[in-house]
Amino acid sequence: MKLSFPLAAAFAAILSLSACGGGGDSGSTTPPVVNNPAALTKTDIAIGTGAEAVNGARVQVNYTGWLYSAAAADFKGTKFDASLPGKPFTFVIGAVNTNESVIPGFGQGVQGMKVGGKRTILIPSSLGYGVGGVPGAIPGNTGLVFEVELVKVCGSAAC
Repeated sequence: MKLSFPLAAAFAAILSLSACGGGGDSGSTTPPVVNNPAALTKTDIAIGTGAEAVNGARVQVNYTGWLYSAAAADFKGTKFDASLPGKPFTFVIGAVNTNESVIPGFGQGVQGMKVGGKRTILIPSSLGYGVGGVPGAIPGNTGLVFEVELVKVCGSAAC
């Protein structure tokens, strides 16, 4: 009878350790961190009142780009690029393989904005730099976040 209490206490201690993981490998794995939004998402911060950015138009924008981070409240991870102060970036919406083209998600995200507008764009890697990424700057299969301000719509003319 005297042995049963210490034996029961030891058994209970062993059970409680095994129930909380006890330091050994419990076989569970941490879910992977998602670094890619499911789809292109456009959120207007301010609606512009000027000319609209349409497919084929040459436009000027101010922007800042971050790697997408599901762990951040605003999805902004590491900043990787930005336009220079006072020097908007010029590109043609929908242009492909030219010196005025951009990744598809960026052009699609700007399309429909009006001059003076500001927008946050979440871009999945499939509309960004894809599997290969940009060595040393953007890992493969990583989404992007941009804050963009549409400064000017030049149409087909040079800005």
